[in-house]
Amino acid sequence: MGVMELCDYPPAAVSLEATAADAVRLMLDLHVGAVTIVDTEKRVAGIFTERDVLRKLSLSGRALEATPIKEVMTTPVELATPDTSPGEALSTMIDRHFRHLPIADHYGKLLGMLSIRNVLQWRIDDLSSELDALEQYVSNDGPGG
Repeated sequence: MGVMELCDYPPAAVSLEATAADAVRLMLDLHVGAVTIVDTEKRVAGIFTERDVLRKLSLSGRALEATPIKEVMTTPVELATPDTSPGEALSTMIDRHFRHLPIADHYGKLLGMLSIRNVLQWRIDDLSSELDALEQYVSNDGPGG
């Protein structure tokens, strides 16, 4: 299974011209913890997450409607590609403390957004299948089995 099969699609994204309020509104509407910021050609320019809201906006006194997203987005952005395996993506997310990882093509065009929730569910399903297979193997391993 590839990362594209695990990602949220369509990915939540706002343009570079958006405000922080636009990004927060989209996050709330879609029940997601991050949005990707894209340029006019849909290439990834940044990411804006719940952590950005807390670190850059919550106590700053800045008005969300008046704050350009490009001033508070995180950049540069670590990206996965469709060739990235789910295991590699999980390692990156755990090592770098990311909960979201945009997936882009080799030109930086946004294809999807991978959430740690999706990757962990994939891993749980994978481990459950392994456990079922092992239990089946052990229960069939007897005299004449």
